[in-house]
Parts: sequence; structure tokens; C-alpha cells
Amino acid sequence: MAYAEKNRCAVAAFNTPNLESIMAVLQNAETYQVPVIIAHAQAHESVMPLETIGPIMVLCAQKARVPVCVHLDHGESLDYIEKALELGFTSVMYDGSRLAFDENVENTLKVVRMVRKCGAGIEAEIGVMGSGSHSSEGAGEKKGVYTEPEVAKRFVEMTHIDALAASFGTVHGIYTEKPNLDFERIGKIKELTRIPLVMHGGSGLSREDYMAAINKGIRKINYYTYMSKAAVHAARELLDGKESVLFHDVALAALEAMKKDSEKAMKVFYGNVLG
Repeated sequence: MAYAEKNRCAVAAFNTPNLESIMAVLQNAETYQVPVIIAHAQAHESVMPLETIGPIMVLCAQKARVPVCVHLDHGESLDYIEKALELGFTSVMYDGSRLAFDENVENTLKVVRMVRKCGAGIEAEIGVMGSGSHSSEGAGEKKGVYTEPEVAKRFVEMTHIDALAASFGTVHGIYTEKPNLDFERIGKIKELTRIPLVMHGGSGLSREDYMAAINKGIRKINYYTYMSKAAVHAARELLDGKESVLFHDVALAALEAMKKDSEKAMKVFYGNVLG
């Protein structure tokens, strides 16, 4: 986050529920020599258990030639968050956005105490993120609740978190209509909280939208859905009409597709650094 603040850019945070996605992201980060975040969402537990993918993420981060944050995304269970920290994750997000304000603060403070003991960072959320199609998070909740700047300020002052996920019109999953993004709201939240802000539902926006959000104070952008869809498209193309394709061929095609898609995202998010 300090790197992003200094360079007025956004650090890319990619959900990486399998080895191919981890490799795609880290290869790009090493090519461009930028720090990056690899994340595991609690919602992906049924896709890939934390106890399986967590140690792999930590090992890959340790071996990487750039700084890598290993992050737990949308942790809703305190036990699950504790497990991630025990595995060596260096950052966690506690998502109590659907709870009443006081309960969200109470639980967030518990997580703050947990992360401070092991030197990790914490992100938390105020304002519920809506969900588009193909979303693995917040299923069924199409309309989000925009974050109120004054409420965000109070939340940050009470919890002393390191980064705040704020809702300003993005959704998880695929956009079925043009999002109504409130950039002035983000600017106001940044002015009042003075900490790095996080954009969830970061896939699928235009370059102009990304840049406007970064200019208003977004310092971390979560990205997954469109990278995952690129892998699916590549796999379909490879399999179309062919009988002799092996699984490792599919995995490699998916890796290359995710690498290309995540590279495009990185070039935008780190624009002020890469030029």
C-alpha cells in the first residue's frame, strides 16, 4: 500500500485458486518488476481448500523475485482468518459489511488484534458490494449499498485498519450493464479516512474508469472474473474439434490466457510506474 501511495497507482490483487493462476500472475509481476497481491477468497473454499492452496501461495511468494503479499479475500469467519494467518498469509480482509455497524466494528477489532500479533495487514469493508453474473461472492445480491463517507471515517477511526474496501458502484462478477460509478464519493472517503482504498469487483471496467478511481485514491484493485473467463475461452478453443488433447495442454492454454489478461490489467493499474 505504501508503494501504491508513493507512486499514485493501484497494486493488483488477483484471486488465485489454482497453481496456473498463481504462475500467470507472478510471471507478469516479475517481468515488470512490480509488487503484487495473490489472494484466496473464502468463497472459493469449495473450489480449492485453503489448507491446500495456502501453503502453495506462500511458497510461491517466498520464491518470487518481487515483493508478494499473500492475502485472504472476503474472510467472514474469524476461525478461517486465523487459519490463513497460521499458514503464513501476510494480509487478510475481514468482510463484516452485511452486519450492523457496531457488530462489524467489534469483529474487525478482533481481527486487528489477530493480525498485529503476527505482523500482518488488515483490510475491512463498509458498504455492501453488489453482484453481477458469474459471481462467486455475494450471490443473489444484485444491488450494492454505497459507502457513506462519514460512516467510513468513523469506522476507520474506531478500528485502525490498514486499508478500506469501499462500495462506489462496482460489482463482483460480470457486468450485465454499464456500472454507475461514483468517483466523487471515493474522493471524499479518501479525504476523510486518509488510508489506502480498495476496489472490489475490479474486472471488466474501462481504462478510463480505472484511472479515474486511482486518481481519487484507490490503491488496490481486486481482479479475477475476466481473467478466469479468458482461461475458459482458451480451453474451449483448444478443445474445439480435437480428440487428442490432454489435460496438461488445457492447463497450459489456460495459463497463457490468464497471463495475457492479467498483463493487460497490470499495465493499467501500475500505469504511473510502467509509463
